[in-house]
Amino acid sequence: MLYNVYIINTPSARIKQERKLRNAVIFTTILFICFTATGCSDKKQKAAHVEEQHNNIILGFSQIGAESAWRTYNTKSMQDAAAKAGIQLLYANAEQKQENQIKAIRSFIVYQVDVIAFVPIVQDGWDNVLREAKNAHIPVIVCDRKIHTSDESLYACYIGTDSVEEGRKAARFLEKKFAGKNGPYNILEIRGTDGSSASDGRTQGFRDIIGKDKRFSIVYSESGDFIRSRGKEIAETILSANNNRLAVNGVPIDIIVSGNDGMTLGFLEVLHNHGIKTGKDITVVTVDAQQEAIDELLAGEINCVIECNPNIGPQVMELVKKLAADEPIPRLTHVSESVFTETDNLTNLPPRGY
Repeated sequence: MLYNVYIINTPSARIKQERKLRNAVIFTTILFICFTATGCSDKKQKAAHVEEQHNNIILGFSQIGAESAWRTYNTKSMQDAAAKAGIQLLYANAEQKQENQIKAIRSFIVYQVDVIAFVPIVQDGWDNVLREAKNAHIPVIVCDRKIHTSDESLYACYIGTDSVEEGRKAARFLEKKFAGKNGPYNILEIRGTDGSSASDGRTQGFRDIIGKDKRFSIVYSESGDFIRSRGKEIAETILSANNNRLAVNGVPIDIIVSGNDGMTLGFLEVLHNHGIKTGKDITVVTVDAQQEAIDELLAGEINCVIECNPNIGPQVMELVKKLAADEPIPRLTHVSESVFTETDNLTNLPPRGY
């Protein structure tokens, strides 16, 4: 048994052998037709070959887990897009552990998949397993979160969000909201998983801009690992240490900036249970744009939601097809994202789906 690997859109665990047999039969049939009949044009041969090639692609996909509605939607995007594209998907849930992802990638190599895609939980520690994939001539797509590597040729491309720009968007919103006001403004920051490009990038981007404005000070910063329950824990700890006030060492908090909606919603749930309202005296900025966060924005409890687009599946499948056909692909693809604020008219915004 392979570790935590699920076969999606696959009729048999012996799919690789079946595919090879099917390819051999089809290839022999095409040769017979072309040599015994007229009208078998080069164009038709190429079209048939490309179509069969796409239908036989096997993609191994390692997801970091299912810690949020965003992540669940991200996985569904990949599964739905693979099914629509006729790509067979091997799916592995790493349950928030890098060692599980490495095991899954090695499982994909054993399966001899055509392409591997994975969402790295952290940035470092991938060189060895990626080198194994390269030696097996299996291209790798890095999705959603970026990695550090000593050899850029170990993976084919990155597709996903621009986390640094997301952090900058959060800072730009605050500068615009408080334009012409003196401050000072004390910021409580809830980071995501330290070591992940999503968290590190947003933190960097936010500081790139906000650090140049002396009105703003980050008086407290803690990692919530992108998990809602950790957002609750952080809020409870802060309130308990400050006599049920949103303050740090007696300093009141003016702004909450959170690395994802899950942590934000957990944090706000505790505040609201203690009768602490947000959205007016306390400004809240969050990243992801889950439906629940948009609802809180419409209710006036959140001031700004930075979109982190989870719907990357269709674009990933196009890259997979090109890689399987040995066609060139872009090294970097950032998906489009929006910013939703308290001043926007969002009454006609379609449901988010996550």
